[in-house]
Amino acid sequence: MKAKGKRHYNIPVFIPQKACPHQCIYCNQRYISGQNNAPSLQEVKQTIELYLSTAEKGSLIQVAFFGGTFTGLDIDSQIGYLQAVKPYIEAGKIQSVRLSTRPDYINTQILDLLKQYNVTDIELGAQSLDDRVLQVSERGHTREDIIKASNMIKSYGFNLGLQMMIGLPEDTLDKSIATARTIVSLGASSTRIYPTLVIGRTPLERLYRQGIYEPLTIDDAVIWSKEIYKIFTAADITVLRVGLHPSESLISGGGYIAGPFHVSFFELVLTALWKERFEDFLRSRDLAIRDIKTITVNPKDVNYAVGYNSSNLRWLKQANPNIKIIQNSSVAPDNFIIWQ
Repeated sequence: MKAKGKRHYNIPVFIPQKACPHQCIYCNQRYISGQNNAPSLQEVKQTIELYLSTAEKGSLIQVAFFGGTFTGLDIDSQIGYLQAVKPYIEAGKIQSVRLSTRPDYINTQILDLLKQYNVTDIELGAQSLDDRVLQVSERGHTREDIIKASNMIKSYGFNLGLQMMIGLPEDTLDKSIATARTIVSLGASSTRIYPTLVIGRTPLERLYRQGIYEPLTIDDAVIWSKEIYKIFTAADITVLRVGLHPSESLISGGGYIAGPFHVSFFELVLTALWKERFEDFLRSRDLAIRDIKTITVNPKDVNYAVGYNSSNLRWLKQANPNIKIIQNSSVAPDNFIIWQ
């Protein structure tokens, strides 16, 4: 549980490819993370010092080892990275560690080790809980592996994160929704939703060039993500990210080939969600847009209520040119008030 009134910061440390013992059909970590080599222990310390120098005093700070399969590293390397963080934890400058890994690289020995070094959060790249999707995506593990690892992580008292991907080969909206619901049932406290992109120099690029694989369109990816996002938020699961982080090598370095990539993908998803909320409210009250004067929302929601490039506001104004969306902090987040 997060302490109220304090800022939370992650210090990201990316450990690409070297830490991943398996090559999935869609993955090229150099393009995705923008890095090709694992950092040295000295580089880890330099990264920590840099972030600490700008962090707000009194913040809760967590070092996050991302980008690959942390527990796929040899034990000495895992210990080395964790020991690099330990002095900062002992000094009270950093509170905990989180890391990402694969479901098939979790066991009791690993969890015992992580417990010794203030690791509190373990994110598993589940991607899907459909065995056929996992197989054709060459994940190298099964649905049962995800369930087993998740239960072990929870039994040790770690916070469980489960990442998922949508639009993998042979995936469907129903399969992705089923994956999201299983993530909820496994007790995850956080998740990430990544639309599948075709990245250069991957087996998926070859399938795409051959016409065997067709990625989701932006519109479909937004719809899928919106439906899944609703499942997670209804279950009070923190959605840490929706959409891939736009590294420079992905955007300008030739990494991106095809698929639903947008630098503001999450905003597109929340725009669609807020439009749906307006539509549902109007339908349930048998109201017409022309009967509304203003819609009042919390300041944190105003951009999504107005919509990406003001798309929601423009949609409303087509039926009622005088309608306004205004902000007021007295309105609870994720809610709105309609004034007639």
